[in-house]
Amino acid sequence: MQIPPPRPPARAGDAEAAAPFPPDLHDVRHLWLKAVLLLVWALVSFGATYFARDLQALVLGGWPLGYWIAAQGAVLVFIALVAVYGWAMSRFERQDAPDPEAPKLPPHGAQGAAGSPPHG
Repeated sequence: MQIPPPRPPARAGDAEAAAPFPPDLHDVRHLWLKAVLLLVWALVSFGATYFARDLQALVLGGWPLGYWIAAQGAVLVFIALVAVYGWAMSRFERQDAPDPEAPKLPPHGAQGAAGSPPHG
């Protein structure tokens, strides 16, 4: 029987990597986006079903609105929600990306060559 090699000691970043969700996924902007999109999804899914008889009185393109939503409108709204979510998340990533024009600063407390402090 072979003994496995010892594990390296845990580092500070390992606990963050093992967490189920990175903290930036819980940003307020992301939570608001998800809440609004879920609200639209619920209104289209359940609102259209609840008000189906009332929607039959409205005609869109020769078909009752209730039929149109049930046949294809809800699916188109769901596809639009996915597209809006992808667009918004891409926009959030661009906003959070570091500026490539910004000067690169050494980390706080970094030492220069031969142990001397960096020149400013």
